[in-house]
Amino acid sequence: MVKTVIGEETQLTSIETRLNQSSLSCQVGLIIGKISSNLDKGFVLDLVPTPLNDAGAPASWVVESKEDGGKKKGGSKTKSQSQSNASSEVLMVDKEWVAEHARQVSRMLVGGMKVVGIYIWVNESLFKNSTLVLCQTVKGVADAAPVRDFGWDERLLIHISFSPRRWTCKNCSLSSNITSSSLRPCDFKMGRVLSILQKFKCVYNFDIRFPIFRENVSSSGNFAGVLRDVISSHAEELKGAKALIDGNLVNVDEQLASDSMHEVEFLIPFTQHTSFRAYSKEDVVGILVFTGSICSFAYSNSKEPISQALADIKRDIISSLHSRLDVICDEADGQMDSVADGSGESVNEVSAQIPIPQLQLQFLRNRCGLSFPRRVFVPWLGDTYICDYIQPSETLEVLKDHCVELMSMEAPTDTSTILEPEGEAITLSTTSFWETVIPQFPELKPSSINNSSDNKSLVSGRRLEKSSSVSIMGALLVLILSILVGVMLFVFRT
Repeated sequence: MVKTVIGEETQLTSIETRLNQSSLSCQVGLIIGKISSNLDKGFVLDLVPTPLNDAGAPASWVVESKEDGGKKKGGSKTKSQSQSNASSEVLMVDKEWVAEHARQVSRMLVGGMKVVGIYIWVNESLFKNSTLVLCQTVKGVADAAPVRDFGWDERLLIHISFSPRRWTCKNCSLSSNITSSSLRPCDFKMGRVLSILQKFKCVYNFDIRFPIFRENVSSSGNFAGVLRDVISSHAEELKGAKALIDGNLVNVDEQLASDSMHEVEFLIPFTQHTSFRAYSKEDVVGILVFTGSICSFAYSNSKEPISQALADIKRDIISSLHSRLDVICDEADGQMDSVADGSGESVNEVSAQIPIPQLQLQFLRNRCGLSFPRRVFVPWLGDTYICDYIQPSETLEVLKDHCVELMSMEAPTDTSTILEPEGEAITLSTTSFWETVIPQFPELKPSSINNSSDNKSLVSGRRLEKSSSVSIMGALLVLILSILVGVMLFVFRT
């Protein structure tokens, strides 16, 4: 349980000034920060407002009672009006849109940084009357942007009140039954967060070979489903990896004092994983080859042990793979929607346009390949970075749009500040079982196995050659013995 939350004073003070200067009566958004289970503390780096939805409407608004003139949507009332009518007002939140915002923002965060909750800018009395809808919004955000392999069953809710002016923070329990009593207070204070972060970088190379089973052996489903299983399986292997930091083995229970960027390298042990087991050709129809290089950044509090930073990097590597797959699947869903909206297309034409992530691997007869989006990094707050994923057909202009819309930050004007450390794209391909095995074991060539009659004749020919050579050697031995016996008889007679 998080007992204390510390917010970056410079950033949060600037946000409070901006909100006070606006005419908004309410605003909802995401809390970007990190949670330290070792310290039982939460750290808030930034507050990101949820943008307008596709219809141009805000994510939160105030509804007035009927006797006070209906409802007013848009959150643009003055603070004095909001305070006088607070008893007859209700706060409304577009929970699905806030959750979608959290899902997309979570892809842009690197190791150690998470969507840890939501904030609300509203007056005190309206906040007290809206705790249930806010708890439901927090639950939706947690479901859309899960903290993988962390076991943290709560999120933060920060209330910024303009009447009176103050900040409060509460823990929201993620139990199945969300009620207003799910909120529990915790200490909140301003301080330094960004300046005491430790920085870590890792370039992780991987080469995963996974069997494609026949339909009656595995029910793994389509291309994307199989790949999610592969990524999850590899995450278990990565958990046991040892690490070198700046080329040295270190005590993971200690802390690092240096403020420079630390280079991390993982050493994965050999394991008895499913992909390394032996299968017969009746079970396996092909091989899934998943290779590439991932660049990962992670940020850790200076008081946290090294083990926390290593765990954050490992989670970031796996989350990056999942995020890239999500981007591909989202694009594939869009393609299918456009095909479904088309008119006059036959069933064969539609099936021919099925995107690769939705194909059934067991029925593939030809080789299939897929390139993943590459990861690029954009300067964020202080010396930190956030990331985004660029498709091969996209340019950095898409990256700028995402930064402005999703993160509410200025678009980078100098492209030289954008890091592109992943030179080659991550690739995924399918190949037949024999195409993968034969280069390593030529003696298992299918032609030599299938042509059994030729092999039998070859073996019998070798046996004949062997028997003939034995006969010749026997005749020579008999001749030599005869000569020796004749010589010995002649000597004795003499």
